[in-house]
Amino acid sequence: MKKKLKMAMVGGGVGAFIGRIHRMAVGMDGQAELVAGIFNRDPAQNASVGAELGVAADRLYPSWEALIAGEATRAAGDRADFVCICTPNHLHHPIAKAALESGFHVMCEKPIALTSAEAVELARLAKRRKRVFGLMHTYAGYPMVKLARDLVRRGDLGRICKVTCEYQQGSFRKMDFSQPLDKRNKWKMDPKCSGVSCCMGDIGVHAANLVEYVTGLKIKSLLADLTSFVAPRGLDDDGNVLLRLEGGAKGVIMASKVATGEENGLRLRVYGDKKGLVWQQEDPNALHVRAQREPEQVWKRANPYVKEVSPASARASRPPAGHPEGFIEGFANHYLNFCDAVRAVDAGETPPPEALDFPNAEDGVRGMRFIEATVASSRAGGVWVKVG
Repeated sequence: MKKKLKMAMVGGGVGAFIGRIHRMAVGMDGQAELVAGIFNRDPAQNASVGAELGVAADRLYPSWEALIAGEATRAAGDRADFVCICTPNHLHHPIAKAALESGFHVMCEKPIALTSAEAVELARLAKRRKRVFGLMHTYAGYPMVKLARDLVRRGDLGRICKVTCEYQQGSFRKMDFSQPLDKRNKWKMDPKCSGVSCCMGDIGVHAANLVEYVTGLKIKSLLADLTSFVAPRGLDDDGNVLLRLEGGAKGVIMASKVATGEENGLRLRVYGDKKGLVWQQEDPNALHVRAQREPEQVWKRANPYVKEVSPASARASRPPAGHPEGFIEGFANHYLNFCDAVRAVDAGETPPPEALDFPNAEDGVRGMRFIEATVASSRAGGVWVKVG
């Protein structure tokens, strides 16, 4: 029986969407239990959330600094095994750095930091301290995304020629920007909290991660046109990006928070010289594979023929075929692998390959370089910029 790990959480308090998802996901397979946290800077709200979540009073901390210091002094079998960071972007780097330096493993929301320099520092620190660093790029955890990667990996699509990934949301069309922003979106439009980008830093980076994860090809350079249509606050709410990838492949990423009527329209298309594939987040349990002179194939999650091709997809599936899985399970799949990697490292062992199938600090570096390159390209009037 696997050891249940102990998790400490920073953020994820009242009205926080993402922290609640992390807590549901990590508990789905009994991977870890929440034992400590700082959920809100307001003492009363922090105490209320902690009591609701069953966190003991002596492990409910007034600040993230106090949490790391307090947990670090507890006995080895009692202290938290890892710190989960569910804060606005500007706090990711200082919290993750302090956690790593104190010997904790880290699971962090994306993007990993505010700058690529901060991201590189965290990646090097995690490697030097031999700590596991997980980054929550959710969509790489979906079973049919793993199948897509494995079809590409075994050569079914042939040489990859073109990739398109669009992530369309209409979330900013729901708001009156003449009025104060709600808590969830206010910090995303503040450069001090969000960084140099809103749309590309929030959802465009997911698209970039998905492109590289499925194709196995790194984005070498890009040309971007970023715009702020409805939020005259200096950060982008829409972007169009041309890509040049390794191996000569070309691509396009489109991301928007002003796509009227869209909810969470993430769609990936990969075209090789033999076949192409299409995956949509709003229909996540199907993968469409197309050839020029053959009927279209629709692969369905958790069927035996999927496991034959992609053990990783089968590992990421829980209920039988025909029972939909999605967003929370994507988080849970990353936690499944992350926690297995933590157990192995803590036992002095090398994690097996399947346990390392989750986004890590190096992916965080790639993400920050993508974000910075899109902003630099757009500010320069739309020129080609190298990515890392």
